[in-house]
Amino acid sequence: MIEVLVVDDDIRVARVNAAYVEKVAGFHVAGEAHSAAEALRQLEALPRLDLVLLDHYLPDETGLAVVQEMRRRGHQADVIMVTAARDVSTVQAAMRQGALQYLVKPFAFAGLRAKLEAYADLRRTLDGGGEAEQAEVDRIFGALSAGSEPGLPKGHSPTTAEAVRRALVTAEGPLSAQEIADRTGLSRQTAQRYLKLLERTGRATLTLKYGDAGRPEHRYVWATRA
Repeated sequence: MIEVLVVDDDIRVARVNAAYVEKVAGFHVAGEAHSAAEALRQLEALPRLDLVLLDHYLPDETGLAVVQEMRRRGHQADVIMVTAARDVSTVQAAMRQGALQYLVKPFAFAGLRAKLEAYADLRRTLDGGGEAEQAEVDRIFGALSAGSEPGLPKGHSPTTAEAVRRALVTAEGPLSAQEIADRTGLSRQTAQRYLKLLERTGRATLTLKYGDAGRPEHRYVWATRA
């Protein structure tokens, strides 16, 4: 079983999230916490902990401060941020500090289940050990990003979708397909295909930039900026 600590300042929300976790096969809630201090105490007390579902807005510290203190103390449990914090600086800081996933509130059970199942896939992949060829590396990163864009059409790579998503999330403004291609190493055509997919599914918003002449340039922004 994957042992999970659920951290949220709202007791009711924590209980709902814990109930969601228990509904996903292979996961068990080892504890709940409602503040940064309580979360750190639970980390010290629990005999084994694999994953922390971590809110950012806590009464005594931020979730990111909890992650920093976890690592300083040598705790290696993985972290999925589960929070209403939508600002890009927080998302980017979470990425840099090693959060594996970032789930924005409010969300339905299906959203959390997708991320937990992707995490379980990642653990199964890593449990094999040994050395990894490029195909195996791709599977590892594919498992990590699978929960970000569930239900991709046939022929679309979760790893590529995640690369495009991250480029949009961390950008300071709208990006064109060429700019996405430059940031991710993809071809412009591939970037455009995934941008259109994200737009169709409501995850990205299309804007038009008009120049002095010719057709307007299509530019995209991550939908949660609004």
